[in-house]
Amino acid sequence: MNNRFKFLVYLACGLLIISSCKKEGAEIPDTPPVISGLDSAYYVVVKESLLLKPTVENKVDSIVWVLNGTRAANALQYNFVAPATAGTFSLVVTAYNRGNIIQKVIQITTGQYLNRETNANTILALEASAKFAGKTDVKWEVVTAPGDLYRLTAANTTALFTAVDKGAYKISVSSGSLSDTLLVTVKQATQAPSPYISKVFDYLPAPGQFVNEMPKYTTGDTYETMLAKVEKELKGEDASVITLGGWGGYVVIGFDHTIVNVAGRRDFRINGNAFGANSNPRPNAPFGGSCEPGVVMVAYDKNKNGKPDEDEWYEIKGSGNFGADKELWYSAAVNGKVDVRTFRNYEMTYNRPATETPGTPDNYTSIANYIQWKDNQGQQGYKIKNTYHTQSYYPGWVKDNQLTFKGIRLAANGVDESGSGSYYVLYAYSYGYVDNYPNVHDNSGIDIDWAIDKNGNKVTLPGIDFVKIYNGVDQENGWLGESSTEVSRGEDLHLLGTNIATIN
Repeated sequence: MNNRFKFLVYLACGLLIISSCKKEGAEIPDTPPVISGLDSAYYVVVKESLLLKPTVENKVDSIVWVLNGTRAANALQYNFVAPATAGTFSLVVTAYNRGNIIQKVIQITTGQYLNRETNANTILALEASAKFAGKTDVKWEVVTAPGDLYRLTAANTTALFTAVDKGAYKISVSSGSLSDTLLVTVKQATQAPSPYISKVFDYLPAPGQFVNEMPKYTTGDTYETMLAKVEKELKGEDASVITLGGWGGYVVIGFDHTIVNVAGRRDFRINGNAFGANSNPRPNAPFGGSCEPGVVMVAYDKNKNGKPDEDEWYEIKGSGNFGADKELWYSAAVNGKVDVRTFRNYEMTYNRPATETPGTPDNYTSIANYIQWKDNQGQQGYKIKNTYHTQSYYPGWVKDNQLTFKGIRLAANGVDESGSGSYYVLYAYSYGYVDNYPNVHDNSGIDIDWAIDKNGNKVTLPGIDFVKIYNGVDQENGWLGESSTEVSRGEDLHLLGTNIATIN
């Protein structure tokens, strides 16, 4: 082996040894840091500050904050102070460790007002800033708005806001010399809300002549299948009609959005099938005909669980909820020996009929002692079965042999104007009920501001998501049968562009 060849061999071995040593001594990169706890965008009022405190996982050697290209801090947190003029800022936070560089870009917008965003027909919870802590006289006011279809309800340092129209709403918050201005930007939801009923949550009619027919009960139907049938009848624009049966029977419906409680206007309407009499013999009679008022309860989804809860219901105070003596037909009802008493905490229990086999017909009566009932006022009796409706009047899907309902029993409004039982007129209450006026009449509209709590105190709601209707009258009207509230299409009047002034 010549010397030159030996030299090349030795050189190769040396290089191999050096290379191996370098690989063994090379530094291993750290696990990359993870930055969290920071939003991608912030809004800060001018002259206010924003403290950014990220959560950093894994080892970090340095965190650098760069604002609009200029190094602003080298620290675990950064306090951004908004200048006196509005603007937009790009903030880059960079975390370093051995072998890694991780960045997060944040956009900060500054402006004159506190900024919030929400969708139309959605309740937004607002809270006054920390400087109002301890104040008991905080006032909230909408200063500017794109329209008047909104509601702001306040309780000192907190408030609820909702609006129909998109746009910017400027809201002032004040207490003595302290003041803030909030800018609420209302956007339209991706899917436009429907002005009509979207869901039926519950249905239980009291015994009545249209029960098991509206909607049709088929042997084997369960509560769930009947609920689906009711929803099919009531959902959407092309709704049909269902019955609530006798006193207390009810349905609970919902909308796919919050119906805004607009001040000074009626907010929604639940259609029925009320109509006026063509040949009332009473001179100058108030409106009446087939008016079968259903009491209205409302609720908004406080806990956002998408369904009505028992502690969320409020009563719509119709004109007769505490007595009918102010109604224009009251004296006629008294003279006609109609039961005009009003019971606020009424209960009635219906028993399953002992038989469906008709006896010998007596005029319009098929079974005189048909459905036994009793109430919490010491009264009892039987509901008759008439010759015009031969199906069972007791809900076919109900397994219990008794049904008990609770609520307000309104004064009976049906008067035999013929004096011989041939012509009954069911007079309308002034306002506040379902199936009480024809659907096109303004008095079929409901104002959410008529709501009261269980103690009769007025409440101010921002809007409502759910409605319960139950038959408010217990009265047999001769051959016409019982007063039975019927329910059809539900309407958000604001989404439909219908403006009906309220009654205070």
